[in-house]
Amino acid sequence: VYSSCRDMAEDNSLYPIAVLIDELRNDDVQLRLNSIKKLSTIALALGDERTRSELLPFLTDTLDDDDEVLWALAEQLGEKDFIVFVGGSEYAHTLLPPLESLATVEETVVRDKAVESLRAVAEQLSGKQIEEYFIPMIKRLALGEWFTSRTSACGLFSVAYKLAGNPVKDDLRSMYRNLCSDDTPMVRRAAAGKLGEFSKVVEAVNVKKDLIPLFHNLAGDDQDSVRLLAVEACASISSVLLREDIEQLIAPTLTNAAKDKSWRVRYMMADKFTELQKAVGPELTRTNLVHAFASLLKDPEAEVRAAASNRLRDFCEGLGEEYRTDAILTQLMPCVQQLVTDANQHVKSALASVIMGLSPLVGKDNTIEHLLPLYLTQLKDECPEVRLNIISSLDSVNKVIGISQLSQSLLPAIVELAEDAKWRVRLAIIEYMPLLAEQLGVEVFEEKLNQLCMQWLIDNVYAIREAAATNLRNLVEKFGSEWARVAVLPKVLSMSQDSNYLHRMTTLFTVNLLVEVCSEDVIEQSMLPVVLKLAVDPVANVRFNVAKTLTKVSPTIGANIVQSDVIPCLQKLTEDDDADVRYFAQESLVVVQS
Repeated sequence: VYSSCRDMAEDNSLYPIAVLIDELRNDDVQLRLNSIKKLSTIALALGDERTRSELLPFLTDTLDDDDEVLWALAEQLGEKDFIVFVGGSEYAHTLLPPLESLATVEETVVRDKAVESLRAVAEQLSGKQIEEYFIPMIKRLALGEWFTSRTSACGLFSVAYKLAGNPVKDDLRSMYRNLCSDDTPMVRRAAAGKLGEFSKVVEAVNVKKDLIPLFHNLAGDDQDSVRLLAVEACASISSVLLREDIEQLIAPTLTNAAKDKSWRVRYMMADKFTELQKAVGPELTRTNLVHAFASLLKDPEAEVRAAASNRLRDFCEGLGEEYRTDAILTQLMPCVQQLVTDANQHVKSALASVIMGLSPLVGKDNTIEHLLPLYLTQLKDECPEVRLNIISSLDSVNKVIGISQLSQSLLPAIVELAEDAKWRVRLAIIEYMPLLAEQLGVEVFEEKLNQLCMQWLIDNVYAIREAAATNLRNLVEKFGSEWARVAVLPKVLSMSQDSNYLHRMTTLFTVNLLVEVCSEDVIEQSMLPVVLKLAVDPVANVRFNVAKTLTKVSPTIGANIVQSDVIPCLQKLTEDDDADVRYFAQESLVVVQS
């Protein structure tokens, strides 16, 4: 083989195919993979006629290879540009044989990529080519001995059907019917997965006559993996049916799916619920789906409850306005009240991420009566993600009940957590403060929570003081330098005179962070004088932290101030009695002078 390749290589016109054959038969997988990725270049060199007559047959005959190589080949053959290399759309059908072979291999990802490429090629085929080449290929795949070819066939019906003539359409529906009742669960699963897509291109009368019976059979299949995919197809099938047909043919199946014995089916139902809701419309939702959704919220499996909780707000938004509030309060609220104290933290977190969105839907009075107690419970939940999800959505409740009511109910709970005896709880609340400030606005924040932020600066736990300083920096970044001058700096800088040296150190740590977000004049007029004053502090730790702080401050102020105030201060510290102070002062002096 190699010698024949070398003989071929002597003829320059044959060189590309010779190189390809050599590389595809090389033991190195990477070399074979690289060769496949250069397929378009080789096809260009060969020309369209020789690509059709030599390259594609060769590729069809040499498919016994590593899965990665086969996947790359399937991808290359489906590229839109590759059709040009075989002579354009007129010859696009010549790409079908190698892709048909790839669609029958054992590895699923290769088959899926081959089907994807076959669908792309089909879009370039004429109606005549579809009937002459593509549909016979579907028949071969659908009647294949191995389940792999039959599963691949399922993904090709929708693209062929819309381009086929009426007699052929009858055959296609008949073939699909056979695949839906195949003995192999994997084939039935593939057919169920593509049923919704197929129903969108089939005529409405034939959907009712042929596809609805298939849907019912798949929805009642003994394999849960088939049933859950049938549920997924409901929305697509419903979109082509009239309301009365949906009520008779689809709604009972949805009701049964919500109480299926398999949690996977119920999970799929919960996950796709809002899509199904849109497909069946508000009236059928009221009569059939509200109760089903409530049952999913109470499901014994945590995964199902979490999926249903995630869809709660969207489902409630989709309810008809004339019955929405009643349905939420009478049928869904009892379930929500149980979920707030659910044993599973993922369920509680999912609920917390959407529950605030119910407030605009039920109005001020119902929010105060029914939802506020639940928000308070979640604010005190031990799971940080639950607390964060509630705090991050406070603005939606604020718009409904007003800041006055919010201040009376939720803010006291936040303050209570902020003063909790457990320092980790206090730390968690500090981390939420910038977000809370954004939700409440500067005026409300300053009135209700600013004092709390200042208290944290003198907390007994260092981690709290450190987090409090970072929190102030983030708040100043949101509210601006002028707000810092009025609301933050007086308290921070007054700590420089505190008898506790740790509090004086906190002043320096906070200044270190605030210089990043404050204006030059605020730094020069308010912060720098206090830092320079601490240079003569009796505690050495404070003095060498002054040296460190001046390193951060210097780039943010005018050069004349650095020369007249900062450098003399550092020079004096280099002569300090304490060795550490001298060391850090010298280090800082080098940086500032440079």
